[in-house]
Amino acid sequence: MATQQAPQTDTDGAAAASARRRTTALRRRLAAQLLFELVLPLGSYYGLRAVGAGQWLSMAAGGLLSLPWIVYGIVRQRRVEAVAAFSLSLVVVGALLSLVTGSPRVLMIRDSWLTAAMGLWILGTLLTRRPFIMTASRGIVIAKVGEAGLVEWEARWDAEPMFRHHLRLVSAVWGAVFLLDAVLRVVLAYTIPVDAFALTSTVLWLALLGGLLVFHNWYITRHGLKL
Repeated sequence: MATQQAPQTDTDGAAAASARRRTTALRRRLAAQLLFELVLPLGSYYGLRAVGAGQWLSMAAGGLLSLPWIVYGIVRQRRVEAVAAFSLSLVVVGALLSLVTGSPRVLMIRDSWLTAAMGLWILGTLLTRRPFIMTASRGIVIAKVGEAGLVEWEARWDAEPMFRHHLRLVSAVWGAVFLLDAVLRVVLAYTIPVDAFALTSTVLWLALLGGLLVFHNWYITRHGLKL
């Protein structure tokens, strides 16, 4: 009996170890994304301002610090993804426009274009067979239940109308929040002092994202979508 159970035990152990590795890799990627997209731009702006650098230079430096992360993503994926290319173009175009106008506020609304584009794209996926949350959740599903679990999870899309309804609704909320962030960033860019924008816009985004994640977790838990 012990001999018969050993292969199954080994298989379960290997699957658990693989799931842990995927989870660890996902956490490391999220930590790196937080560092390059939030901590470094914000820290560099106020650090440079503290030593006497101008507003334009301090804000442009934050955008330039995100370039290595964007390039790394392109190299790691071995292809140019639309979001990476769009982010790269925003950094370059934003810097050029601000040079022409001499206004740091042009740089301040740069991220609004990205979040607006993301919001519109997410809402656009509602018209496709696979809405945003359906595709964005694949990595998390694999990390938790493996490839076999992913196949079973995705099969619910064809078998359960309410499953499709819930995923489309959650995707719509994600798209709406990204659009709201874009609008509020533009309003802030032209209504508050330049030096207050970096921190205020970051707090705004964290508040919106935090509220979005709380809603997301509550909704999928309530409706039986959480793994």
